[in-house]
Amino acid sequence: MSISSKIIPLDEAVRHFVNNGDHVALEGFTHLIPFAAGHEIIRQGKGELTLYRMTPDLIYDQMIGMGCAKKLVFSWGGNPGVGSLHRFRDAIERGWPHKIEIEERTHADMANAFVAGASNLPFAVMRGYIATDLVEQSRRVRFVTCPFTGERLAAVPAVRPDVSIIHAQKADRKGNVLMWGILGVQKEACLAARRAIVTVEEIVDDLAAPPNACIMPHWVLDAVCVVPRGAWPSYAQGYYERDNSFYQAWDGISKDREGFTAWMKRHVLESSDFSAFLDALSNIPEEVSPA
Repeated sequence: MSISSKIIPLDEAVRHFVNNGDHVALEGFTHLIPFAAGHEIIRQGKGELTLYRMTPDLIYDQMIGMGCAKKLVFSWGGNPGVGSLHRFRDAIERGWPHKIEIEERTHADMANAFVAGASNLPFAVMRGYIATDLVEQSRRVRFVTCPFTGERLAAVPAVRPDVSIIHAQKADRKGNVLMWGILGVQKEACLAARRAIVTVEEIVDDLAAPPNACIMPHWVLDAVCVVPRGAWPSYAQGYYERDNSFYQAWDGISKDREGFTAWMKRHVLESSDFSAFLDALSNIPEEVSPA
């Protein structure tokens, strides 16, 4: 794909680069969570996905509840500051809309596994999994002896998604992407993946990168998609704040199957894209609206 063709609509990017049965990472840590991309995956009916994320929250609750996932690999899951993910729990406890497999790992494991994948290494080595029963529940954790010190260390397999998707603040017209603020493993997830999609708030002529910002060069990305407010209801530093009211409202919206299904149909499936989704919310007084 030529540089000039990297900037494409999100629906086209998902159609070309996300396949049924793929291993998919939608990363973002409290901030820059790629909600718009998750909605497009739901809208296109992608399924049988193995989903990776350090901290799955509302967007994975939506994807699981809409039947996109067959497995979740994660290190923490919940509605931050509110409580449980009801659709995730329903899938695990009652098999609705179908059973999903889970693989629980630690934050250190997931972060190091993404780094190993980004470094094209087969596994990561770390100090961890000491005095935890996660080792007994996982066949993926091994222990090795350091050849230099004799120290016993944990080894975990690298994470190499088929496709990673993140949200960022800006891209230039060549498709280089700039992000800043609280970052998790977005950079590593993209470098570890076979294909990478980034949604951004805007396209600019000059990135004007501030100190300590992260720049993803165009040659490591497959698609850059302009989606203003594409991380809502999470936040994008410098653009908009986190909508805490939506996280609170989601607890009630997602609590029962019928209410969840009706809300998703009305707001996601019947919206042509993320802009239409935001417009639909803002035009309904009784709904939680994007600020």
